[in-house]
Amino acid sequence: MTDADQLHRQSIVIDGLQCSDFNRELFEEARRGGVTAINCSAVLWENFNGGIDYVSMWKRLIRDNSDIVIPVRSVADIRHAKDTGKLGIIIGWQNTSPIEDRLDYVEIFKDLGVGIMQLTYNTQNYSGAGYLEARDSGLTGFGREVVSEMNRVGVLCDLSHVGERTALDAIAHSQKPCAITHCLPRGLRDVPRNKSDEVFKACAEKGGVVGTSLFAPGLADGNEATVASVIDALSYTLDLVGEDHVAIGTDFSLNRPRPGPWLLWANKDKGTARTLTEFGSVKISKPLGIRRIDEFPNLTAEMVARGWSQERIGKILGGNWLRVLDTVWG
Repeated sequence: MTDADQLHRQSIVIDGLQCSDFNRELFEEARRGGVTAINCSAVLWENFNGGIDYVSMWKRLIRDNSDIVIPVRSVADIRHAKDTGKLGIIIGWQNTSPIEDRLDYVEIFKDLGVGIMQLTYNTQNYSGAGYLEARDSGLTGFGREVVSEMNRVGVLCDLSHVGERTALDAIAHSQKPCAITHCLPRGLRDVPRNKSDEVFKACAEKGGVVGTSLFAPGLADGNEATVASVIDALSYTLDLVGEDHVAIGTDFSLNRPRPGPWLLWANKDKGTARTLTEFGSVKISKPLGIRRIDEFPNLTAEMVARGWSQERIGKILGGNWLRVLDTVWG
């Protein structure tokens, strides 16, 4: 076993976001990859009933695979997953659409186990604008109340697909750290999906974390990207905000064919209106060497190869997520 292998195996490893279609095989694969916990966040356009269905699905999946997975509601649960060799499941959303126009639903879904909510997904909702909205009007009055309620009940506010102005407004308004769970720096490649240095720095200055994603169109090398390309992007963000504020959020969508019905639905506004991007149908390759969850150790190996300290790597793999989640969840 190499030093990198040993470091990876002893570390708490948290994937800041996946929207994979999980089954037992993927749970086993994640465990082979040394992953401790995953933010499982496939809610995109659902209403209240869809949010309930997602929670119900996860309760069944966890119950049916309780020998290898556990639900995560606290940082203690993540540590318990590590100690027992199980995979921790954080239930997350990529939109606040399931709360509809009901502020009190934030607490209800928190009580049901939803620990992370992305404020908007790509376009406008009651709270603000997504990054593909033609006019980003910023955080709405209702959105300010949603962010405050997320602070109060202990839900981490994710800003990955949120519009620039709405994201900055949310960070400024929030009394607790926010996260950008799965995103890449626009300073490295200027595409709309990537975020500006200003947003990354604002998030970090309030104690938040930026999760580096594997989204090839946002990486400097595009579909020719490798593990090294991912660590290049992570390094850019690290130089920008410091090692206490960077992490990993793969944005894996495993078991969802491309093109396929789920991705085509994801790339329409509200799931049924205009097509927002080409990403549901064009070829997008995950970076060579990190195309599956069980290749997660290759990220650690690349960081070790660059001479980064064990302390820094431990923060990036999971330590920074632990700190922010502990602050928000209490």
